[in-house]
This record gives sequence, structure tokens and C-alpha cells, in this order.
Amino acid sequence: MDAPPPNLTRRFWRDYLRPEWGWLGFGFGLMMIEGAALGALSYLLKPLFDQVFKPGGQEALVWVGGAIFALFAVRAVCVVAARTLMSSIEQRVSARMQNGLLAHILRLDQGFFHDHSPGALIERVQGDTLAVQGLWTSVVTGVGRDALGLVALLAVALSIDVVWTLAALIGAPLLILPSVLVQRYVRRKSGHIRDQAGLRATRLDEIFHGIQSVKLNRLETYQTQRYAHVLGSIQRAEVKSAAGRNLMPAMIDLITGLGFFAVLWMAGDKIASGARTTGEFMSFFTAMSLTFQPLRRLGELSGTWTVAKASLARIYGLLDRAPLGQRPAVSSALPQGAPEIVFDNVVFAHGETPVLRGLSFRAPAGKVTAIVGPSGAGKSTLFHLLTGLYDPSAGRIFCGGVDTQTIALPDLRALFASVAQDAALFDETLRDNILLGREENALHLSDALAAARVDTFLPSLPNGLDTRVGPRGSALSGGQRQRVAIACALYAPAPVLLLDEATSALDAGSETAVTEALTAASTARAGGRTTLVIAHRLATIRHADKILVLDAGRLAEEGTHDELIAKGGMYAQLCALQFAKEST
Repeated sequence: MDAPPPNLTRRFWRDYLRPEWGWLGFGFGLMMIEGAALGALSYLLKPLFDQVFKPGGQEALVWVGGAIFALFAVRAVCVVAARTLMSSIEQRVSARMQNGLLAHILRLDQGFFHDHSPGALIERVQGDTLAVQGLWTSVVTGVGRDALGLVALLAVALSIDVVWTLAALIGAPLLILPSVLVQRYVRRKSGHIRDQAGLRATRLDEIFHGIQSVKLNRLETYQTQRYAHVLGSIQRAEVKSAAGRNLMPAMIDLITGLGFFAVLWMAGDKIASGARTTGEFMSFFTAMSLTFQPLRRLGELSGTWTVAKASLARIYGLLDRAPLGQRPAVSSALPQGAPEIVFDNVVFAHGETPVLRGLSFRAPAGKVTAIVGPSGAGKSTLFHLLTGLYDPSAGRIFCGGVDTQTIALPDLRALFASVAQDAALFDETLRDNILLGREENALHLSDALAAARVDTFLPSLPNGLDTRVGPRGSALSGGQRQRVAIACALYAPAPVLLLDEATSALDAGSETAVTEALTAASTARAGGRTTLVIAHRLATIRHADKILVLDAGRLAEEGTHDELIAKGGMYAQLCALQFAKEST
């Protein structure tokens, strides 16, 4: 769990509540009227009993009854207006928090997403913000309505009899130590609940994304038991947290009962002897009775704040995390045309595991450079470093003669159009997945669809380009998803094309056709495209302008297909082994 950042209340006000201060002030005023009405109501009971409920009290009935009715009418209007206003502000603040948190998370480095599962991040964006959502409403309500109402009621009680009031509050100091202990207990349980809620979301994310594997391996019972274990932990913590939160109102009830007993003991003789009137006692008794609910709500507010503080600490702990590495906000220079790609003694490691060990090579501008090698050689890592998903531990990377560390991330990533082996599409239309928010050019789009062979299956879709592809593209076959991803890359106006096993999901005929289309697309644009291809099927890269052979994070060989075959080295051995398997 992230360390709790300081000044949570001040930061929460500055970041989220300050833009709403005008409406908050108006809502606070409405709640003050609502709270003050309780004190006025208890005060009016004195003339009600002493003047109205006496012979000849008809004259007093009009103004006392009218005043009581007016109080209830004003309070009713304030209740409706304040609740509606606060709900509106609450929704805006919650949306602002969720959107801001998501925007920040999306700017974090790739390593962050290796350490935090999607389910845990979903819980941060949704669960934690929802836990905080009602916090400030409760605080405003507590201060504006309950605290002021409590003050007004105590003022009425004090105006009637100071000694009675002190007797009613005799047990209040006994609440201080239990309150501190209860808050610590609830805070600890709340933090555990938020952590387990993240694990719960992670379990569901893994199950639903891996549903095919779950079914094929008969893991339904196993996954259900794992999920039930997390739910049990949350359930136990929730019950203990609820017990802690409800302990404060319960203690307030006991102290209030003790106070009432003391007042009745003292007031009985005075009322019987006529030293105090029935109206005075009823006004006092009502005032002290009405303090019961504000006190309870203020006691509950302590628990609400403690629970919300755990989520608020997690939110700001995440917001305080900065992306690793330093990138400028504005690019000092940008490459022009199809750039040459240069790796100069680049070193990179995942934690303690080295991946690239001083890798150096040149990928010529406007040409196709293929990258091959055994698993774990660092091929995909090379693409991650190029696009700024990771920063090298040492060495430099140049794109068109410009050090990529001097290029702002948005500008850097605009240079590349990439296709991964596992094409992950969004649950939008086919058109949306290809355009990705870019302006549509009908001619260019048609060319990209034809080059990626999307036009071969487009007529079979119910709504053509406007057909929704389903979650992660589940409405399409694997080969169709891959073609859509390729069409998206071809449509992008990027000078560098990165292909990571881009045709692995296609059949042999489609693979050949799409490979030829990709090769043609590399040279069809004005100025051409620099293309880097990661391939395990070596037959698809025979005609690459240059082939780089990686081994254990180093460059083992480079050259054309024919040159490397003639050398009889690592590439020749890989070809011989792969072609021998394909021929059997």
C-alpha cells in the first residue's frame, strides 16, 4: 500500500472542492437554516405549554402555531434544496476525481503497470473515489446542520437552566479516549478493505479475460474458491469496521441516557414545587432530546471520515507517483521524413534481470529491417525502448539523428505506428478502431483496408465498418483482429512502422498477401517508411533490406538473408532448423 501523503484535507479542498466553493457555501447556508430550526422549535415549546395550554390561550395559539408551521415549512424547503444541490456537486467532484486519476495513471511508465494489476487500478479509479465521494457532503452536513443545530439546542438548554445542561453533559469527557482508539481501529480495517477490494477486482479481471482457459482447464471451482476467499476477508473486515463505526453512536447513546437520568433526578422536585414551569422543562427536555440525533450523526461522521481517509490516502499516494525517467515537455527537434534508427550501446534491465547488454545497430531510413533471435533475446524490449514505454539504463537511441530522450513523449509516439502479435481492439466500431480518434480520410482509409485485406471480410459484417467488434475484438476471429490492427497502422501518418509478429495470426495465403502489402506500404508514402519487423517465421523476412540477429541482448549478426546464410552462423542455423520442421 502506498504511504499516506500529508495534508490530505487541504489537498482535497484545493484540488476538488475549491471550484465548487460558491455552491458549497450556498448549500452550507441552507443546512445552517435547517440546523437552526431545531433550536427555534425547542424554544417555541416553552410558550406552547406555558401560554397556549392555559385558559385563554387562544391568542397565543395563533402566533405560536403559525411560527411552528413556518419553521417546518422553511426546513422542508431547505432540506430538498440542500440535498439536491449537494448531490449535484457530489457527482461533479466524483467525476472530476475519476477522470483526473485515470489521466494521471495513463501517463505513468510501463513499469508501473507491471507492478499493478488492471483490477487493482480499476478499484483505485472507481472504488476509492466512490468511498471518498460522500465524505465532504457528510462533513458539510455535519458542520452546517448538525453542529449548528447542536449549538442552537444547547443555547436553548443553557438559557433555561445551566445546571441542568451541565448535568446532561456530565459524561461527555468519557468519550474522548474511546473515540481515539475507535478511529485508529477503523482506519486500520478500512485500509485492509481497500487493499482486498483491489484484489477482488483483480480476480474478476483475470477470470473474465481468461475465461477460455478457465473453461478448458476446468478451473471453475478453483477460481470460485479463490474469489470466495477474498470475499471472506472483505466480509470479516467490513463487519469489524462497521462495529467500530457504530461504537461511537452507541457510546453517545449511553452518555445521553446518563445525562437525562441526572436531569430528571434534579428537575422533578423543582417542577413539583412550582420553582420551574412545565413549559420550561418541556422546552429543555425537547432541546436535549433533539441533540440526540445530531450527536449520533457527528459520531458517525468520525467513522465516515476515518474510512474515507484510507481511500483518500491511496488516491493521493497514486497521484504523487511520477513517471520514471525524465522527458521534456517540448521537443527540442523532430526527425524529418523516414528516419534512420540508431541504437548506441543501449543497456536495459527488468529489475535485476539484464535484457539488453550494450546493443548497437543501425536501421537504414526508408528500408525494412528485420529483427530475429531466440525468445528472451530482447526483440520486443527494443520496440518498448523506441516508443518510450521504457527508458534505457545506459546508452542512447537516435531517430533521424535526434536523441529520443530529447523528444516529448506525445511527439515521440506520433513517429511510430505499431502492430503487436496480440491485437487488442476496443469495444467500439471497426471504423473507430482504425481511426482511433484521427480525422477520417475516405481514400486513405480505403487503401489501408485493402492493403490489410480487411475488405475481404468487411461485406460479411452486419453493419460494415460501423459494426461493433465486441470486448477486446471478441466478435472477430483472430486473423480478422490482426488485419484490423494492421489497417490501423497503415492508416496512421507515422514515418516508422513497427511490426511485432504482425502476421502470426493469419493463414499462409493471407500472410503472404499482407506481408507484400506491408512492404509496399513502406515505400508508398511520400519519403517512404522506415520499417522494423520482429519475426519468428523467417520465411516472411527473406526480402528484408537488413536482418539483425539478437542473442542474449547483444547483436550477434547483421546483413541480408543471402549474406547471413552464406556466413553459416546463427541465422543460418535458425533457418535450417525452422525450414526442416516446416518440410516434415
